[in-house]
Amino acid sequence: MMPSPAHVFVYGTLRRGGSNHFRMEKARFVAVGAVKGMLYQIDWYPGLVLKADAGVITGEVYHASPEDLRELDLFEGAGYRRLQTQVGLPDGEILSAWIWEWLGPVDESRRITGGDWLARQ
Repeated sequence: MMPSPAHVFVYGTLRRGGSNHFRMEKARFVAVGAVKGMLYQIDWYPGLVLKADAGVITGEVYHASPEDLRELDLFEGAGYRRLQTQVGLPDGEILSAWIWEWLGPVDESRRITGGDWLARQ
């Protein structure tokens, strides 16, 4: 029996309008959402560090198959770890979703204080 799809939260280049959104083509969009954390520009891509008492990070929730998750794990690479977190939806619902958290060093001068990778200046 195949495991059921899981929710994933994406906050950077995988979002609609992002340079790697094509990697989400097999997943089904669920809703916009938000998590608490700090978002940094690492290079041409972002890194998110989860932190309950930090700012709001904007992203999107998708239903992803186990195959999608394996492909996303390969794409995200060694600099990230996949873990479950709570995502807030606009209607107040909270759901659990996989997220890829950045594990490498961060530079506070490259923090995206608005929390939205696609809206950064």
